This record gives sequence, structure tokens and C-alpha cells, in this order.
Amino acid sequence: EEKIDMESRWGVLFQDGALFSSLTVLQNIQVPMREHLDLSQSIMDDLAYLKLAMVGLSSTAAHKFPSELSGGMRKRAGLARALSLDPEIVFLDEPTAGLDPIGAAAFDQLIRKLQQTLGLTVYMVTHDLDSIFTVCDRVAVLADKKIVRTGAPAELQARPLHPWIEEYFCGVRARAALAQ
Repeated sequence: EEKIDMESRWGVLFQDGALFSSLTVLQNIQVPMREHLDLSQSIMDDLAYLKLAMVGLSSTAAHKFPSELSGGMRKRAGLARALSLDPEIVFLDEPTAGLDPIGAAAFDQLIRKLQQTLGLTVYMVTHDLDSIFTVCDRVAVLADKKIVRTGAPAELQARPLHPWIEEYFCGVRARAALAQ
């Protein structure tokens, strides 16, 4: 019972969304509800539609299968599923991977908005500098198989204190990304 309580306090968005291909979006969002809650179908439907709205998907997306969705819509549907149990913490694995720059920026803004309005703690694995500066208050940098530095993104950029961090935050690609 303690394990079930703990599992309902966090949600996960996998890099590719990890939606079940044989289930509709609505059914995918309801998977954690069926696993952890004792709710009627109508209440689960209402909650799933609410989660869809929270991530910016219309109710028409509810009855589509993952193969009928764009990459950005799959990410949003996966995020709706991650939020289905009203977690305190969400884990995001490369949330903007595979999205075009406009879609990635919109997804970053969505994450930040949900983080602020729901009081979510977000743990995010990403290589996307734009995501780091938009979403993250604090960053832990992994290099040499360990955490080599933590701090606010601007602090790490201003005082890298590690060659990898300096290249990441101050290298050619970083300058291009941060110049925008």
C-alpha cells in the first residue's frame, strides 16, 4: 500500500511518449487511474478530458490512437497521462526531443506554466539549452559519471568551473542558442 501511495505521487513522460498503440489517447490517460484509483468510468472520462485540456489538446484528440497524432500531440498526450494522478513530481526524459523549434518552445512554456500553476516539482533530463533556460530553476550537470556541478542555469553559464560545462554553456552552439 505504501508503494502504491508513492507511485501515485509522481508521473513520467518518456522521450517518445510511450503511449500504448492499441489504446486511444483517452484510454492511455486512464491507465494510471485504473491501476491506482477506484473511480467510475464517467469520472475517469471527465478527469481525462480535464488533463487533455491542461496540456492544450482538444477533446477530439481523446478518441485518436497514437499513430494518428503528430509528434507534439503525442508528447502532450504523454504529459496528460503523467499528470493523470495529480502528482507532486514529474520526471521528463528529453521532453522536446524530436520537436521542431516552435513546437519545442511551446512545450517548454507549457511545462513552465504547469510547474507554476500546479506547484509541480519537475526533474528533467535534457540536452536542450532553450529548455534549461526556460524551465529549470536549478540544474545538476552530469559529466565523468558523476554530478560535477549544480546551480541556476545563469550561474553555471557565468561560472562554469568545469571544462565540459564551459563548452556546453559557452561553446559555439550555446552562443547561437543563447543569442536568440
